[in-house]
Amino acid sequence: MVGLNQATSVVISVLCSLSASAYAGATSSAPALPAATVFDNANGVVGGVHRPAKYSPRSRVAVYVMHAESDYMSFSACTQLAERGFTVFCANNAADKTGPMSDIYFEDEMLQVDVGMQYLRNLTGIDKVVLFGHSGGGAMMAAYQNIAENGASACSGDEKIHKCGSALDGMHPADGIILIDANYGLGSMPLLSLNPALTGPHGSTINESLNLFNPANGFVNGSISNYTSEFKKRYQAGVVKRNNDVIEYAKGRLAAIENGTAGMTDDEQFYVNDMAYGVTSNKFFAQDTRYLAHTTHAWPLVHKGGNITIQRVPSVRVPTNFASVANQYINGALKTTIRRFLSTFAIHATEDFDILADGFKGIDFDSNQFSPSSSIKGVTVPLLNMGMTGHWEYLNAEKIHMNAPGNDTAIAFIEGATHLIYTCVACESYPGEFGNTMTTTYDYMASWLGKEGRFIHS
Repeated sequence: MVGLNQATSVVISVLCSLSASAYAGATSSAPALPAATVFDNANGVVGGVHRPAKYSPRSRVAVYVMHAESDYMSFSACTQLAERGFTVFCANNAADKTGPMSDIYFEDEMLQVDVGMQYLRNLTGIDKVVLFGHSGGGAMMAAYQNIAENGASACSGDEKIHKCGSALDGMHPADGIILIDANYGLGSMPLLSLNPALTGPHGSTINESLNLFNPANGFVNGSISNYTSEFKKRYQAGVVKRNNDVIEYAKGRLAAIENGTAGMTDDEQFYVNDMAYGVTSNKFFAQDTRYLAHTTHAWPLVHKGGNITIQRVPSVRVPTNFASVANQYINGALKTTIRRFLSTFAIHATEDFDILADGFKGIDFDSNQFSPSSSIKGVTVPLLNMGMTGHWEYLNAEKIHMNAPGNDTAIAFIEGATHLIYTCVACESYPGEFGNTMTTTYDYMASWLGKEGRFIHS
């Protein structure tokens, strides 16, 4: 593990031509070249500040955008929220951005988020800081805010497979948090991508009775699959068994590392065939859209033009992920290390694991550090939770919202938006049905951020 106490540098690229003091009195500015500011005693965090064109009370609210491992330096929020008057800090942590290796380590990620928080707390012209977590960034930001509010006791309970240490005490909480299509968790997504037709970590022989892509089990290439109830039961039981086997194998290897019989004394390479967890690897519900199809309860659904109805919210998504990657190392395997797997990706699933029309049963979200529906239980600052109905991760917004204890919590769903907030043209029944979902989403978000008395006070 690379620790944050190993002093490399964090570079904050400030994307504004005006100095902070000059900006405070400005009414407009042209786009400018980056100017670098270097900070010591941190590890590979790079970020840029997007200032709005005009100074206003909104510009004194900074939105902090970071993903758990993807490159978010140019994510849509960077410009969309700046155009609506807010200061936006878009940053990358030290996790690899190329894709072949999943090198996330829980404690490192938390401390790297905190580097950005400390920078923003000392940035002239900023009164409030609001975390912005999209997809895996939602899992990361929810965990960070929970620990920052409650200390390391929030991540060191007996329910956790990996318990954090006291190094996470003293982190700096934000004033609010926005979660956009936050995924089910950095442990849950590999579980939901795990192929039960293989055995153990490294198995490569496919058991056709558990093969998701076997037409005999209900798979339809290029259209909506219709998996049989018998296959569904076998499939889910197979996921639980293989997940248990992988975790036990990793625990055994950790014991060998720690007792000196593994060869390596600190950590060792670990890969699991067909457990890669990107959206192109998620299984079963991606092919059969009868599952993760609607919310349990009625919530605000935002239509084009900003019109809102209160209803049980359906997903409008189309089936996807028709090709097996069971025997592909680059695209299919989860590639990490033993310690990183246990700290970040391992999660318990119980014998009653079930994929439902409105969520999941039998996933022990509390056992993993990166489960937003678990982390949010300790978050008390204002929360906006949004789901994009053109994707399956939208449904987690409901679960997060129902676990949130704060007094100022809001939830909304955007009709027809993809996971990346673009309009899902393939989901429309006629051209223009969903309008411009990017505009719809950020207009709603800006209204929540700019509400008098929440972060802005006259």
